[in-house]
Amino acid sequence: MIKFGTGGWRAVIADEFTKENIRLLMAGLCRLMEKEGLSGAEVCVGYDRRFLSKESAHWAAEVLVGYGFHPFVINRSSPTPLMMFTVKKRGEPYGIAVTASHNPAIYNGIKVFTAGGRDADETVTARIEAEIAQVTPADVKSVDYDEALAGGLITEANPMNEYLDSILSAVDVEAIKNAALRIGFDPMYGVSWSSLSMLLTTCRCDLEIIHDRHDTLFGGKLPAPNMETLKPLAALVLDKHCDLGIATDGDADRLGVIDNEGQFIHPNKLLVLLYYYLVKYRGWHGPCVPQQLHQPPAGPRGRRAGREMLRGAGGLQVGVRQDGGDGRRHRRRVLRRHGRSRPHLR
Repeated sequence: MIKFGTGGWRAVIADEFTKENIRLLMAGLCRLMEKEGLSGAEVCVGYDRRFLSKESAHWAAEVLVGYGFHPFVINRSSPTPLMMFTVKKRGEPYGIAVTASHNPAIYNGIKVFTAGGRDADETVTARIEAEIAQVTPADVKSVDYDEALAGGLITEANPMNEYLDSILSAVDVEAIKNAALRIGFDPMYGVSWSSLSMLLTTCRCDLEIIHDRHDTLFGGKLPAPNMETLKPLAALVLDKHCDLGIATDGDADRLGVIDNEGQFIHPNKLLVLLYYYLVKYRGWHGPCVPQQLHQPPAGPRGRRAGREMLRGAGGLQVGVRQDGGDGRRHRRRVLRRHGRSRPHLR
């Protein structure tokens, strides 16, 4: 049975992560899009460096074509944020990434994104599951990938340059250049080895890189940046006298940081530093939204900065942003499922 969790659908390769189930999931998504009046729409398809990810992306694209949709396939392993960027930039209603994120190497999966490049919330994934339940393997329609590509029904491209340019336009590149930083970098055998390297070298950072080769077993470790898994990076930072150590998880949507003394910086502290920077140096204003159910370190700091703190109850978190200078607040509700089908999946 295909069940979505907090970050998409994930399953053990050759157990539940099979070609048949990938095709069923995509058929369910296609049926949902048809019911939403999106027939013929373009849909982004991307993948990471895991075992069978590229093949799975092609199987997914074949089903999209079978139902009359137009896959925009990113034709090399790429960071998950690139797929999200592409969905938003190209105005696509949906997109997918074949990845199991930071989970063990025996897993793979599919993340679904909705308009604007957002993670599909619980409401959307429940509707996809309901559509999957109405489909049998024999019902699934598809067109051979090579045939569809030759016929112009599939578009292959690499929007990496546009993605990187969008990031560089949002930061002070000259300030980073002037800092003359030496950075220790650990992509954890994942997809950030190229994109993040290009960003940092564009900013004239000297790089010391480990774990950048393609290894579907992730060096026998969990591709998740935490205090335990980043010990090699901490050692590199100290050995090479780096100013900073940066690591990303398998699909590059999680970040780990080591300071110049080889100490792991907890994500909560990173959020406080980012919040402080945005308020003091960027002049941002508006309410602050804790991501956790308990009081995070940012809470009292946010109140001292004169910012309203808003909290959701249970699994419902309420985000508030303030747009422009008219003072109007626009609320959006974000549903998150805290239950997990397997204790170690996140």
